[in-house]
Amino acid sequence: KDSVYSYFVTDKVFGWIAALITLGIQFGIFVFFINAAEANLQDNRTDIQFTWKCPRDSDVCKNTADLNKYGWAIFSMLMIANLAKDMISGTKLIYHSSKVRHSRASRIRYFIGGTLLCSITLFALYVSTVYNVAIATSNTDIIVNSVIVLFVMDVDEWIFSTL
Repeated sequence: KDSVYSYFVTDKVFGWIAALITLGIQFGIFVFFINAAEANLQDNRTDIQFTWKCPRDSDVCKNTADLNKYGWAIFSMLMIANLAKDMISGTKLIYHSSKVRHSRASRIRYFIGGTLLCSITLFALYVSTVYNVAIATSNTDIIVNSVIVLFVMDVDEWIFSTL
């Protein structure tokens, strides 16, 4: 409803352009996170955090990360609570694309809109997971990183309220 992605169900060219540009913006921002989480030791621009400390005078290395299953549980709850709405909306659009009572053009728009909405939502979940695996060293890190990715997912609502 209150998202620029609602323009996918219309036949207005301006609405489709706004929705596709928004999708591109979100995807582009997510690519930055994916690139920052890649393990390229030759590149200093990576965000990866190394938590294993190996003292020179010992054969035993120690993991200094404070991230545990509770942090991942909170991460899961945050992701489900915030991404479920978009996933359900996208799934409903795909479902409505199968209804014969709608015109062929409407069904195609519903299917494309639903598929794109589900895709960007699942991509946000993927990005958040990959980024947190790479850089989160504590429970608070995983929460902060998740909120940042969810912040990007709200861009569609801000653009909608601006238009």
